[in-house]
Amino acid sequence: MNESFVPRVGGILSADIAVPEHEREVRFYSRVLSTGENPLWREKTLMNNLGMPIIGLGARTAEYSHLPLQWMPHIQVADVAASVQRALELGGSELMHAKDDNGTSQWAVLLDPNGAAFGIIPTVPAEAIPPSDDPESGDAAAPVGRISWLDLTVSDASATRDFYRQVVEWSVQEVEMEDAGARYADYNMLADDGNPVAGVCHARGVNLGLPPVWMIYLPVNDLAESLRRVQEEGGKIIKTTWGDDGEYAYAVVQDPVGTYLALMPG
Repeated sequence: MNESFVPRVGGILSADIAVPEHEREVRFYSRVLSTGENPLWREKTLMNNLGMPIIGLGARTAEYSHLPLQWMPHIQVADVAASVQRALELGGSELMHAKDDNGTSQWAVLLDPNGAAFGIIPTVPAEAIPPSDDPESGDAAAPVGRISWLDLTVSDASATRDFYRQVVEWSVQEVEMEDAGARYADYNMLADDGNPVAGVCHARGVNLGLPPVWMIYLPVNDLAESLRRVQEEGGKIIKTTWGDDGEYAYAVVQDPVGTYLALMPG
């Protein structure tokens, strides 16, 4: 599981999206994420229960109208300009590229060859990590709102694996899979500290039918209630997966404007 705000090459810092019907979307996420007796997310601000800004929900102004309706993870890289150049050479495209007055790259928003959007940012120095406003946040085992996982499901997972290995410098760990008796491998993508932070999966087996976008997994305190609210607030449940204990393992949903994400127990 990803930790919040860890400085490391290949680490996921946060995610954001610019949406139409902004007020409706804020209501949707506020209600869906803030379930249970001890919610992992705060209503309205959408910060986590420690007061950290993990996800950002912006209005779809003219400046952002060209961005796809996808949650875009922000991935830390060693050199933004070099990563942009590698992405372009490998068939990706550039949507936004911010530079300072000296022309030094600050951050960028890219599309991979499958059309999945993602952001790249410089590795965040430890001193720049925002402090929690919770005085008891030292308990690392306590449930907290975070991006627990990322998955990207595509037809050619091997080529996509290689794209991200070069662009964000992830290393790779094979994950053995089986579909109708045939064995194949999906991939865990590892940050520079060796910890898995994302998955790149073939569009087959358990992942058949999922869209080729980066799926952020957000934990909630009461998943069953969150899924009830998804439908109540105009969203859709696309897929549910159950654990051996008979409880929800995770669910893929669409928000009211059609954006995909996954919810899981916190």
